[in-house]
Amino acid sequence: MDIASLLGTILGFAMLIFGILSSGASIMDYYDLPSVIITIGGSIAGVLASNKLKDFIIGLKSISLAFKEKVIDPGAVISNIIDLSNVARKEGLLALEEASNDIEDPFLKKGIMLVVDGTDPELVRGILETELTCLEERHKKVISFWEKWAELGPAWGMIGTLIGLVNMLNNMEDASSIGPSMAVALITTLYGSIIANWLCNPVATKMKVNNDLEVIIKEVMVEGLLSIQAGENPRVIEEKLKSFLSPAVRNDLGPDGGEE
Repeated sequence: MDIASLLGTILGFAMLIFGILSSGASIMDYYDLPSVIITIGGSIAGVLASNKLKDFIIGLKSISLAFKEKVIDPGAVISNIIDLSNVARKEGLLALEEASNDIEDPFLKKGIMLVVDGTDPELVRGILETELTCLEERHKKVISFWEKWAELGPAWGMIGTLIGLVNMLNNMEDASSIGPSMAVALITTLYGSIIANWLCNPVATKMKVNNDLEVIIKEVMVEGLLSIQAGENPRVIEEKLKSFLSPAVRNDLGPDGGEE
């Protein structure tokens, strides 16, 4: 479980409740079923119309990804590649096939098998970069689902507000009803803002963070494998791979790819 996402979501909801109760209002004062239907239902309908049905379902299910801890240790990845380079240096590239049996990452394993098969380095790079590009496209499609919902939430909130204002203006005879009617009209705008800023934008941002981290790690794998195939010194490979990381992360790694 990603503690930051969970804690941020809970704190955001707590701040919302605090803002309501601190003014002496009741939670039920902020509940209006037609507004819920217009804002949530309308924005979901807009997202559905913007996607294929299959992509829409995948997008809804992907909310769990924002709360799932993505354990990617750059030090462990670099250390693994250095171990492979030592094997290749001592026993030859064919020995990598047996060494790959302990590797769980399918991307790295695929790259190793391409190297073992004697595939041209440029072709290895091309195959792996194509797979990486396709991975990013899949991620971007899911991210765009949440960005679209964040965009349509406030828009449908405004639509609900306009509907409420029209209804209010059609019943101006009773002056005492204007205040409550205006409050109900504004609630839809509130719902739209909550959808965008409490749920959709944070989920989309966390997915972008996870995507960027995964892409960097896979780029490290590509360069590492090509360096192994070229027969470069393991120490040179390690320094090359560390250059992909930020100085702070680089300093956290030990002299042997994360081993202190």
